[in-house]
Amino acid sequence: MRKIWKIVIGGIQSKIFNIFLMTMIILLAVFMSVVSYQNKNLSRIFASASSNQQNSIREISSQTMDAVINASLTKTTRLEAYIADSLFSRLAANVTVLGDAVKDVYLNPENYNERPVSRPDPEQEGNLSLQHVAGNPDSMTARLGNLENLIKSLVLNGQLNSLFIGTPDGVFLICDARQQEKYNDDGTVKKYDVVNRPWYIATAASGELYFSDIEKDSFSDDLGIVCSYPVYDADGALVAVVGADLFVNNISDYIESSYSEGSFTIIVNSNMEIIFAPEKQEIFDTGKMVPERNLREYLAAATAGDMDLHVVDVEGTEYFMTAAKISTIDWTAVSVVDKKLTEGPSDTMIATFGQISAASAEEFNYGVSKSRATTLVLILVVFVVGSSVSIVLSTRIVKPLTKMTENIRHISANNLAFEMDDTYKTKDEVEILATSFADLSFRTRKYIEEITRITAEKERIGAELNVATQIQSDMLPRIFPPFPLRFEFDIYAGMKPAKEVGGDFYDFFMVDENHIALVIADVSGKGVPAALFMVIAKTLIKNRAMQGGSPSEILEDVNRQLCEGNEAELFVTVWLAIIDLRTGEDFAGNAGHEHP
Repeated sequence: MRKIWKIVIGGIQSKIFNIFLMTMIILLAVFMSVVSYQNKNLSRIFASASSNQQNSIREISSQTMDAVINASLTKTTRLEAYIADSLFSRLAANVTVLGDAVKDVYLNPENYNERPVSRPDPEQEGNLSLQHVAGNPDSMTARLGNLENLIKSLVLNGQLNSLFIGTPDGVFLICDARQQEKYNDDGTVKKYDVVNRPWYIATAASGELYFSDIEKDSFSDDLGIVCSYPVYDADGALVAVVGADLFVNNISDYIESSYSEGSFTIIVNSNMEIIFAPEKQEIFDTGKMVPERNLREYLAAATAGDMDLHVVDVEGTEYFMTAAKISTIDWTAVSVVDKKLTEGPSDTMIATFGQISAASAEEFNYGVSKSRATTLVLILVVFVVGSSVSIVLSTRIVKPLTKMTENIRHISANNLAFEMDDTYKTKDEVEILATSFADLSFRTRKYIEEITRITAEKERIGAELNVATQIQSDMLPRIFPPFPLRFEFDIYAGMKPAKEVGGDFYDFFMVDENHIALVIADVSGKGVPAALFMVIAKTLIKNRAMQGGSPSEILEDVNRQLCEGNEAELFVTVWLAIIDLRTGEDFAGNAGHEHP
């Protein structure tokens, strides 16, 4: 036996050393295998967690965007349909009023003097008047001339192109300002066979209010819609058909303006024909039935009353579509949005998350490389220090990694939280990895919370603006007729703000039994500040007017009050008139606002 470095070769000490050496080699081999397995397992878990988090983010973002699209697109489509329906309802109401007036002439002819209607006069071009275009009028149709002022007011208040009356014996009376169009180039009046016009035939056949399809105007060749109404005498015989033209240029322009990249609005009739569609889009042909099967099935459901948001595949491209009924004329407005437009925020978020994941992966790989170098150093230390130190070191390395692995495995779509723990604070690569995971988890949750908060804030602001719009609308006179017991005059007014709320307003009120005040005003600016200043101005004007005085005195006093404390330097232009209902005299004053 020989003694080398205090180790006896060939003796018990040598055997113990050999056993320790073999044990340490086995332990180190096992230790290295465990560390290698854990590193690979962590890499797999890291990749799996990143993939799961990306899928969760995509799912949550998609659900959030779908909800926003459903709320905003459906609301916008219904608002557009409501506006269009109001237009046609007003058209039907004006035609019905004229029909009732014509019926009264035929039922009570003794109440009306004969007032023949003149032929169209080219020199009166641009002046609104009732004109006799076709047929030989008799005493009854001559009495219809008494309705000229009523017809003019209906044309002006209803913003109509024309109002007209046709009788079975071929008489045609029309009220418009386009008198030159009634003449041929040779100076003769154009022939107009009213009883053979499609709208006259259809109205006489249906016996009720009728809306025609889009057709050319006989005089101007403009495209328009005719709303017509039959008039019967006491015996039930048809004595006249009254109607109104509504040119569709404004509707067509509005539909064209609705187009932006990937989104637009169309209008479909009850026969599933495309009435209006922007020219820039490529999937709808105006005036034709829809050939594509999926699109045809959706439009059939929409015209039948399905107003919900749907995703429709059109030739391989998915579109969000929602519909709203234009009830008066049985049309349907459909809003179309390319689904790819809604995936932009989700793709941006996924790309951001990918960058975060890539940075974390790079940091993780750096930590693993450093860990391997540290492990080699630890092997030498283990050989020197002994098995006890080896056990302590292996426990120190393996324990936090095992706990981290378990915590990562519990990460799911509903729980993205990874919190730091004292176990991970090892002051080495494990702590770096845990810190990276915790930071990644925190930033991901904050990102999702921010998206949720922004979405909720937008919905809240939208709801508050809707309430402000309703409050502002309720402040203006909107019950008509406003003075049902006063028969010597009538009045009507309305307002459409450029934004949800604004500064434009009108007002009318009785100053006393014989005087009525009219107010038209416009506050500088738009939105909520203008709406607040409008409330103050409207209240001050009315309160001051009720105290008496001329319009100029009223406006001077109100101006003085508005200037007090007006540091924002807001202003309002006002037109104020006070009418003596006994004589018809009016006294008007304006504060920077033109006379109507």
